[in-house]
Amino acid sequence: MPLSPEQRSMRARVAALTRWSKEDPQHTANRGQAGLLARFEREVDPDGKLAPAERRRRAEALRRAHMARLALRSSQARSARAAA
Repeated sequence: MPLSPEQRSMRARVAALTRWSKEDPQHTANRGQAGLLARFEREVDPDGKLAPAERRRRAEALRRAHMARLALRSSQARSARAAA
């Protein structure tokens, strides 16, 4: 019998909580953020010609734009759900 969306969500929550009980979430979060920043650095300077400080500044701006875009989409989805 397939799981309902609520049951899948509950199963995922149990898995995540079990994982966090066994490892440091800060270490995992730092690793993920470093990978994301590296991706943005590659996007803003694919040829590696910028100075490291300028590459980092631009990558941080792109990361903030990415997060703002996600927040906007989330807000739009919540509004659509509320209107339905």
